[in-house]
Order: sequence, then C-alpha cells, then structure tokens
Amino acid sequence: MLRSLFRTKSIDSLVKNADLSADDIHAHGLKRVLGVRDLTFFGIAAIIGAGSFSSLGAAVNAGGPGVVLLFVICGIACGFTAFCYAEFASRIPVAGSAYTYAYASFGEFMAWIIGWALLMEYSIGNIYVAFSWSDYFTSLLHRLDVHIPAYLTCSYHEAAQAIKNNSASGELLDAWNNAPLLGGLRMIVDLPALMINLLITYLVYRGVRESRNFSNVMVILKLAVVALVIIVGGALIFSHDLFHNWTPMNEKGVTGFMPNGFGGVMSAVSGVFFAYIGFDAVSVLAEESKNPQRDLPRGMIWSLIICTIIYILLSLVLTGAVVYSKFANVGDPLAFIFEKQNLDIPWMQLLVAFCAVIAMTSVLLVFQMGQPRIWMSMSRDGLLPPAFQKIHPKFQTPSFATIVTGFLVGVPIIFTDKSFVLDFTSIGTLFAFVLVCGGVLLIPRREKATSGFNMPFINSRFIFPLMTVGAIVFISTQYDHYFTELFNGNFANHSNDADASSYFFPTLAAKLSTIIFWGLCILLSVLSFIKSFSLIPLLGLVSCCYLLTGMAGSNWKWFFVWFAIGMVLYFLYGYKHSKLNK
Repeated sequence: MLRSLFRTKSIDSLVKNADLSADDIHAHGLKRVLGVRDLTFFGIAAIIGAGSFSSLGAAVNAGGPGVVLLFVICGIACGFTAFCYAEFASRIPVAGSAYTYAYASFGEFMAWIIGWALLMEYSIGNIYVAFSWSDYFTSLLHRLDVHIPAYLTCSYHEAAQAIKNNSASGELLDAWNNAPLLGGLRMIVDLPALMINLLITYLVYRGVRESRNFSNVMVILKLAVVALVIIVGGALIFSHDLFHNWTPMNEKGVTGFMPNGFGGVMSAVSGVFFAYIGFDAVSVLAEESKNPQRDLPRGMIWSLIICTIIYILLSLVLTGAVVYSKFANVGDPLAFIFEKQNLDIPWMQLLVAFCAVIAMTSVLLVFQMGQPRIWMSMSRDGLLPPAFQKIHPKFQTPSFATIVTGFLVGVPIIFTDKSFVLDFTSIGTLFAFVLVCGGVLLIPRREKATSGFNMPFINSRFIFPLMTVGAIVFISTQYDHYFTELFNGNFANHSNDADASSYFFPTLAAKLSTIIFWGLCILLSVLSFIKSFSLIPLLGLVSCCYLLTGMAGSNWKWFFVWFAIGMVLYFLYGYKHSKLNK
C-alpha cells in the first residue's frame, strides 16, 4: 500500500490524457483563447488586489517600513518558484497547476495533498477577498451617501466577537444590536460579499472569453489608479519632507527602519505573502492558452516582476506618507493615507475606494476560475467523482466544478471572518510552493528544447553548501545573539504567540520552525553535493521554507487539521477510485 501511495503519472501520459489540440473544441475540451498578454493580465489581476488594498495595512503596522524587505524576500522566493512553475508548465501544459506537477514528481498521495492545499488558496482565499471587497464597496457607497444597514455588511462571527471582546467598533456593535431576530437568532450576513460571489460564479460559468475581457478592463483601470497613488503619494512625501517616517520610533523609543525588529517584519509574512499568491493562478489556464509551452512561463514571470515592483513602491509610499503605527486595524490603507488627518486629498480617497472594488473583483474572478480547473484535473485522475470534469456543452467550462466552487466560497461567508482566512490561506499556498520547487528536483533532467521555456541549469554541488556556510557565518558575525537565542532552549518566553519580546523569534512556532529550517538547509547542502541538484529550484525550496518560519502556531494547528480532513477524504474515495489503481 505504501508504494501505491507514491505512484506517479508520466509526463507523456499527463499530456496525452488532456485534450491538447488547439483546433479541436468539443464536449471534453476547453477553448484556447489566451495569449501572453491575457495571461500576464490574469496574473496581475490575481496579485494586485486584496493584498495591496487590504492586508497591506496590517503588514505595514507589524513590520514598519522594514516590510519592504519582506516584499523583496517574498518576491525573490516567488521568482524562484515561478521558474519552477514555468518549467512544469512548459513540460506539462495541462490544467491543474501544482496538483498536476506533483503527480508527475512526488506521486499520487502528495498530489492529493497539493490539490487539497490549493483549495485553501483559491476557494478559501476568495472568502477573504469577498469580505474585503464588501468593505470597500460599502465604504464607496458611504462616500456617495448611500447607506446599507450594518447587519447586512459584516459577518455574524465578526459581530459576535465584537460583543464578546467589548470592541470599540461602532459598526459591528450596531450590527449586533439592530439586527432583526428570527427565532432568537440575529440575522447578520455580509450581503455584498455574497452577491459578488454569485456574480463572479456566473461569469466564470459562462466562459473564459467573457471572463478574459472583463478581467483585462479591470486590470488596466486599477493599474492606472495604483500608479496615481504612487505618484501623488510619493510627490507629497518629498514636498512635505516626510522622510522621517521611514525611520520611526517604536514603543520603546528606539528609531529605525525596522522599529519592531526583524521578528516584527517576519510576523507580517501572512499579509505580505497573501499579496503574491495569485501568480500561480496563471498555470491553471494551460488548456485555454494558445501556446502554453511558450506563453504560460512568460505570463507568470512578467506578472510577478511587474507586481513586485508595484508592491515595493506602494510600501514605501504608505510608510513614508503616514507613520507605520497608525495602520493598526486599517482595512483600506491606500485610501487611508489620503484622509484629512494624513495627506488630506478627498478626491483620491474616493478614487482609491472605486479602484479597490475593481481590483478585488478581478482577483475574485481569477481565483474562481482556478479552483474548478484543479478539481477537473483531479476528477480526470479518478480522485474526485466524474461530475467534476463535466464540461458545459455550450460554454466549454467545467460547469459542475464552478457551481461547487461558488457554494464553497459563499456558504462560509455566512459563518467565518477574514482574519482567520488570511493566515489559513497563506500557509497552504506556501506549502504548495515548497512541493512545486521540490518536484522540479525530482523529475528527470531533459535536453534543452528548441521551443518553449528552458530553465537554466546551474549545478549546486558546491555553490549551495558554500551559500549555507556563508549565511551561517554572516549571521553569526552580524547578529551576535541570533543563534544563541535560537538554541538556548528557553521556550518559556515564547509560550504565547502574541508575545513579541524576542527580536528574532517572537513566538514559539517561529523558533521551532527556524530550527527545522536550518536543519533542512544542512540536509539539502549534503544532498546537493551528492546529487548535483539544480540551483534555481533549490533556492525556491529554501526561500519558501524560510517564509514558513514566520507563521504563527495557530496557523500550523489549523493547517494540520485541514491536512487530516484531506487524508480522510483521499482514503475514503480517491485511493480506491484512482485510475492508477485500476
């Protein structure tokens, strides 16, 4: 049984089983209508959204101006990962994203885990985006003097927690106190979030061509407004001489670029990484790309480069315009910097609120397109019921899987809130990225192809061990207490995830995961010397593992609960019905 869990599908069989004919469009094939520009726009649509317009505020508050470094780290990690995705996308140009790639490298069981983890990224991540969209939409209506009752603009869980914790939020308290009762139950629901989910599900159900056109228009509009925010905000930083905000003073009276230390910067990893998770959504559109071997890698890499530059500039503008500590509990950071008490430009507030609604609509669209196509691939392999691979005869879209995705996003909107969903999504996506980078190390090396994407091979046999030793020496000399604090065995000061007394390791989870990280680096150094691994996927693997060290203990707890549920479902259905089992 153990051997059968790691049975793999050959790359040739994966390509053969999918309908790869660009001209043959029938009941079992998807329309091939996407070029490099469309794929790049889809990537930008997914990346520039809730991360920049919502979660960026919490990240800035945790890390201060130093959060720019975290965007650089995440950008580098995603860059290496993008090369790995591009390599897989060029060799396996079929729908399914990391799930399909894992099937060819790690085997069936790990492929299921990846598919299960990607469910967090696309479906559960969209719950957070829907909540954020609702916040901006309600804010925009408020500025236009249109008001929706508070109990129709927030989740039941948020309102209940506000009462329980004696929150000072007037809107949440108003929602709880004024909500109509039905059999003793307060009728509190985020109606805008539900409605936008319904609209997006309908668009994705109708077809990729309509979704493409809608997405491209939204991307152009939001990029224009984001550029305006950077230009106007940057100009005012210079004209108002606000450079001191880049070296602010923390609660202890210490000034610096990282006011809460590097531990504070790393504590923002969930919010920062959430801004990046959309770039791999491009890979699920392989069977709708005109030339996937050439266009998919270009679309992923171009969208990642463009968005990394944008996020770095946005972070500098936000932390320069307003002192970092003022971003606590700010859900609309780009509009916030233009409020009266800050830069005081009312028309920019309205414009940014409008742009945010557009931006997050496009994110919802791309993510809602991604999940059904992953399920379609899993169904083709027998790991899910056949209904998930059903293609609509008229629209050529995975119709049943699209409807199920709509329900999976819509129903939890009624019962959960966005604070939980944010961390949960980030850790699942990072885990998927780790396996994608590791998967490239396992698949056979190929000769350089005359067309498509070819990832450069750089032998890591000596380079990676030297990099590991160099990193240890550099940290030991530049930061005297790093390894002392890491290995002193004193976990008492880290018993509470909220305790940020340590400069490098503010939580017990951060300390334990960092110890595992360094152990992994040493192990990979030995293996790279023995097996001569390719350097680029190796760096992607290490970079993503390092970002995982910033996750809180509660994140890991819920991740393993989710992981256990996925294992149960696999053994109840997927293992028995797998086509490889037959």
